[in-house]
Amino acid sequence: MSNKEVKSALKNARDAIKNKEFKEALKHCKAALKLEKNNYNAWVFIGVAASELEQPDQAQTAYRKALELEPEQLLAWQGLANLYEKSDQTDFKAELPKVYQKLIELYESSDKTKCYEAIRKLADIFHMEKDYLQVARVWRRLIQLKEGEGANKAELLQLWQQMTCLLSDSMEDHDNETQQHVRANIIYLNNPLNFSRVGGNLLTRSQRCVLRCGIQCIDRPCCVLSGLKLGGAGEEALGQKLLRLRLEALVRTGDEHTADQALESLSQLSDANNDPVLVALKGRAYLQKGQVDQVLQLLNSHPDLAEGLALRGLAHIAQGHHQLAEQSLLQAAAQSPACGEYYFVLGRLYWDMGEESRRDRSKAHTHLLKAAKLDPYLGSVFCYLGHYYREVARDQGRARGCYKRAFELDSNDAESGAASVDLSMNEGDMDTALAVLQSVIQRATPGSAKWAWMRRGLYHLKVGQHPQACADLQAALRADPQDWVCWECLGEAYLNRRSFTSALKAFAKAQLLNPSSIYSLYQTAAIKQTLGKFKEAAAEYLQIIAQEDYVPALKGLGECLLSLARCLMEDYRDGGAIDLIQQAIQYLFRAVELRPDLSCLWKLLGDACTSVSTVAPNRARVVVPGPLAGLQPPDQGHLLNQGHTLRVGERCYGRALKLMPESSSLWYDLGLNYYHQLTYNINVLHSFSSPQCVKKAIMLNSSNHSYWNALGVVAMSKASTSIVCVILLFASFLLHLLSQLSHEAFKIAQSLEPLYVNCWIGQALIAEMVGSYDTMDLFRHTTELRTHTEGVKGYAYWVCATLLDKSNRDSELYRYNIVQMNAVSAAQVALSKYTERIQTDPDAFVMLGFLNEHLQLKKQAVLAYQRCVCLEMDCVCLRVTVRLYFVSVVFLPLSNTGQWEEAVHVYSSTPLEWLIQSYEKALMVTSTEKEKAYILTSLALLQHRLGNMDSAKTLLFKCSMLKEPVPESLLCLCALGLVHGDSTLASAALTELLKQGRATGAAVEQRCLLTCTLLALQGNYSAVQREASRAVHSNPGNPSLWALLSRLVPQYYPRKAKGGAVAGHVACLSSMTQGKRALLYSGVNQLACGRHSGEDRSRNALKTMQRAVLLYDPAVWAGLMAACHTENTACSLSGTTPGRRGLEQVLMAVVSEKGRSALPLAQALEGWVLQQAVTGLTSGGQLEQAEALCSQVLSVSPEHPAVVLLLRQVQCEHLLLSSAGTALPASVLEQLSSAVSANHTSVAAWHWLAEVYRTQGLLVQAVMAYRQSLQLASQLDLHSGKMACLLRLALLALSPCMLKVPGDEWKELVLEATTEALKLGPSPVALLVQALLHFATKMSARETRRLLERLVYFSSQGYPETVACVARWYLLRHLHAKDDLELMDTLVDDAKASGDSRLLEFHTRLTSC
Repeated sequence: MSNKEVKSALKNARDAIKNKEFKEALKHCKAALKLEKNNYNAWVFIGVAASELEQPDQAQTAYRKALELEPEQLLAWQGLANLYEKSDQTDFKAELPKVYQKLIELYESSDKTKCYEAIRKLADIFHMEKDYLQVARVWRRLIQLKEGEGANKAELLQLWQQMTCLLSDSMEDHDNETQQHVRANIIYLNNPLNFSRVGGNLLTRSQRCVLRCGIQCIDRPCCVLSGLKLGGAGEEALGQKLLRLRLEALVRTGDEHTADQALESLSQLSDANNDPVLVALKGRAYLQKGQVDQVLQLLNSHPDLAEGLALRGLAHIAQGHHQLAEQSLLQAAAQSPACGEYYFVLGRLYWDMGEESRRDRSKAHTHLLKAAKLDPYLGSVFCYLGHYYREVARDQGRARGCYKRAFELDSNDAESGAASVDLSMNEGDMDTALAVLQSVIQRATPGSAKWAWMRRGLYHLKVGQHPQACADLQAALRADPQDWVCWECLGEAYLNRRSFTSALKAFAKAQLLNPSSIYSLYQTAAIKQTLGKFKEAAAEYLQIIAQEDYVPALKGLGECLLSLARCLMEDYRDGGAIDLIQQAIQYLFRAVELRPDLSCLWKLLGDACTSVSTVAPNRARVVVPGPLAGLQPPDQGHLLNQGHTLRVGERCYGRALKLMPESSSLWYDLGLNYYHQLTYNINVLHSFSSPQCVKKAIMLNSSNHSYWNALGVVAMSKASTSIVCVILLFASFLLHLLSQLSHEAFKIAQSLEPLYVNCWIGQALIAEMVGSYDTMDLFRHTTELRTHTEGVKGYAYWVCATLLDKSNRDSELYRYNIVQMNAVSAAQVALSKYTERIQTDPDAFVMLGFLNEHLQLKKQAVLAYQRCVCLEMDCVCLRVTVRLYFVSVVFLPLSNTGQWEEAVHVYSSTPLEWLIQSYEKALMVTSTEKEKAYILTSLALLQHRLGNMDSAKTLLFKCSMLKEPVPESLLCLCALGLVHGDSTLASAALTELLKQGRATGAAVEQRCLLTCTLLALQGNYSAVQREASRAVHSNPGNPSLWALLSRLVPQYYPRKAKGGAVAGHVACLSSMTQGKRALLYSGVNQLACGRHSGEDRSRNALKTMQRAVLLYDPAVWAGLMAACHTENTACSLSGTTPGRRGLEQVLMAVVSEKGRSALPLAQALEGWVLQQAVTGLTSGGQLEQAEALCSQVLSVSPEHPAVVLLLRQVQCEHLLLSSAGTALPASVLEQLSSAVSANHTSVAAWHWLAEVYRTQGLLVQAVMAYRQSLQLASQLDLHSGKMACLLRLALLALSPCMLKVPGDEWKELVLEATTEALKLGPSPVALLVQALLHFATKMSARETRRLLERLVYFSSQGYPETVACVARWYLLRHLHAKDDLELMDTLVDDAKASGDSRLLEFHTRLTSC
């Protein structure tokens, strides 16, 4: 019973080993050993199984145990040999020779073939270890075994030759015994009975290797004398014969190096110049070195002998004289008709002479056959005969026989061997071919036999043995690392073995060696495409296509572009995806034009066209070639929308199905294409075609789950709405009932695939359902994995909900989810991608607008809200709500971004009654005081728009009386009072607003602006600047306040214009947003203080305005125009030529063009620019151009009073210049007065009319004009206008006083005007006029000196330098009249300190008189 169990266990172990179930085999072997401890087969099986399981130590122990049991059995020794051969362990390699020696003993009596194989392996090991004595012993044993077996002499000769080659590597290291073996080998080779098989005097390549050892012995005479002493009188004769053999071997080796050695050997031979054979060999050596002249000199010694004629023929061949070579060789063959070599050389000459001589049987074929008959051991003859039969006669059988014979004669002839193997493989005789390759490889040394390694590698590659193919091709490359074909083959082997990195390196090396190889470049691109490196692959495909239209490259490029497009679509970058799809269609269409019979190309075209279904319809616009789109003209591309592109994809799938009607994937793709067309309502008929196509795919391949899933989706799209609702309701119930199970299922899915986004979305939905705090974090994680519609929308919803809840701003959860995780930006980016793809979701657009507002992206918020309203307006029941919401979230962003026209359109198109009704309903249901305050404020704004001022005030008062009044209501109440000029109401509202505590953020600027406006309304202009300065000092880090200060100063307090410029500069440096506008304010301040390039080359109004023109604002260009006029005026005053003439009309056109985007200010700005342009032209003397400009404007607007006035002013100026001092007619003055009166709001017009009256000497009329302008400025509440009127009036009245006109009316007028001006505010000019009045009336009075000194010595209070200069002038005249030299010197010192050169010159003239 025990014996049967052991046999059964061993049988099971053997079967397990056959099935490669080595662990099971170990179990069965151990079971057998439990029953029989010393079972030999069980230990052997354990060794085999352990070896395959890569457990070498256990395998060695098992084999050793088996050998202890039965040392003469083969199985254990064979297993041990296999184990040692596979292992790289040093101790295993050291034991391998002993194992081979034991196997040789066991095989010697049983299996001679395996014995010979073991001997060869043992010899190879000793040869690698350079143990040449053991190599010689082992090889001699092999020869003895062959002799005992009765092997023929040819086989023994081949063994002796191989032995000599093995021992020829290092002769100087051989011991005496090894050299004795070499001596025996040389004696054997020297035996004529043995060596006659070589074939006469012509040695083959293999025999040259055999003689190498003997040649080395001759090269080292000491070896011959000490180790190879042949003894007797025959030593010298044998030495000479060996030298001749060496010489012939060296010459026939055929390279320049051996030629030098051959010539050296000739010098050791006696009578070398008289022996024709040696002379011929010497000539061949010279030919190998390229020294034809030396050969021709040698020919003179034996010109008529056969050897000389043959040498002459070889010389002519070297020179390219084929006809002369033919004659010489024919003569040599005629003299020595038994020499096969001459006929061979002659046949080879005919073969090399060209195609005609090859086909002539009487030439190449005949002479080669004769050479083969004369010398049947000349392998080269049979090689060329093989060429003839293969290429000319087309007789593959004879060619194969000739190649085989040539290779048998010379086993080192790679050309013959390769041709023989190739023909055998072509005829299907793989066994013969592999046997030849195996025999060559077995005896080949490392770095040789490239052709054999390569062909065996290709065979392994063909039959699918890829590891063996890689090993063989690597061995071939060791022989020739520069063979690009071999590198390509190795790359192919790596590719089939799925070693992509190694394959890439191999093909890259092949491409480097042969840059013109398209195959290497294509395979490199294909591998990168397989690895997912689509961009790199596409770039290399493009390199191929640039050389030629290679269809596989076009197909690969289309696939890469399509894959890149899908990657972009996964990230919702639809614009780039559409561009790639369009390129893919172009390249695939080029491929289809070349190969319309390939269904794969049509399928790829269908996939490219169908992929546009993923993106939004307005983005899915693709340029398709005319023939593919079926449109005219065919040589142009046509822009197709989503529907037409899908139809093109449908036709491509249909064309592919005609070529492969049984392809299930094509039917599936066609069904999905029909489904997408049905989804976008492109073709309703496809509602029946789509499921039929998917069913056809399932019939062809029912095991594909994607087909079944698609059939369910298509069927659901046809279901009625009620059925869908029932299904969704059931799903909702199921979700609530099985939420815990769903959680567990999603949890398991996450553990199996953490990057699968759907399971995370499921977890987030469950967390949302149960109210978990982790909901937002889970949704955020889904957006980090990839862009998914459910994940994006869920995350955006939770971010918006958290932002709307202002009660949790200080919580740890808010700081983590919103602030730390940068939730607003992340949600906005994700939602932007979502709305770019899905443009029919109003909720998404609402959330996107809210997030954009939070990020201060107001324009983007407006666009999002507009899109939302366009979607929601289709629903009648939501119109009122949407209108109300749209006004609140769209109108305000539009107005904030400066889009006034759009804002007005939105605001005016909203039915106010609907909004009032909605707010009143909301007021009835409101629950908190805060909400009620906001609603009342909104109702007040609506009532104000309807013109119900009292109702608006009442609502705002109600709002302010609440327990929790909101700042917005007080802001509206204050603004209402300011707009309608009610300073009392505005002041009261502002007081209540300021009681609500310290403002923060934008409220600071709002309160400052309201306060300044109230002060301006009250006429306290200096306080406007002080209030803005106070706000800036309280909040120095607020750039908006700096910009506001810079804006207010030139309008209300121009004396501080330098400070306003500094404030604008600070705002520009503090904020990029405020900086653009602040540049304009800073430039206006510099204009107000008169800072031009003459004063400061780097900081002036022109430089600032030039920087500000980058701001898209027409006011900046108007400011630039004013700055240019200021520069021209400054140049005129300084006596230099203005350099900025002729820019008026250009800048005016720019302002008019850019003013279209700012309509509320465009009309006033264009009027100002026109006036500025006309003023500039007039001041430059270009009166005709100024008149033409006014006439051009009047041709468009004939009734424009301001333009009519400008035209009259220009005409008047022209008339004054032409009249040369003649008084103007009364009719002209009347026209001018009428033109000025028509401009009801122009203070400057009355100033100009007064100046005209003054030039005509009509001072009374001038005074009346100034008083009219003063009245107009008071009505318009223009502070600067009133100040200008009073000062001009004072200057007008001062002129008669200075001329000593009798009467007090002018003096009183001066005092009246200056006193009123000083009441408006500090005015240095008014003080100067009063001082000049005292100078004119009481020149020597002390009061005159006091008034002038006040202006001169206290000008640091902010007085203009011009005022001080004029005051110095008159003060010097006053002091000179009184002869007060001390005070005059003080004044001169002050003038020197101030740089007043005119006063110094005037003082010099006075003192010199």
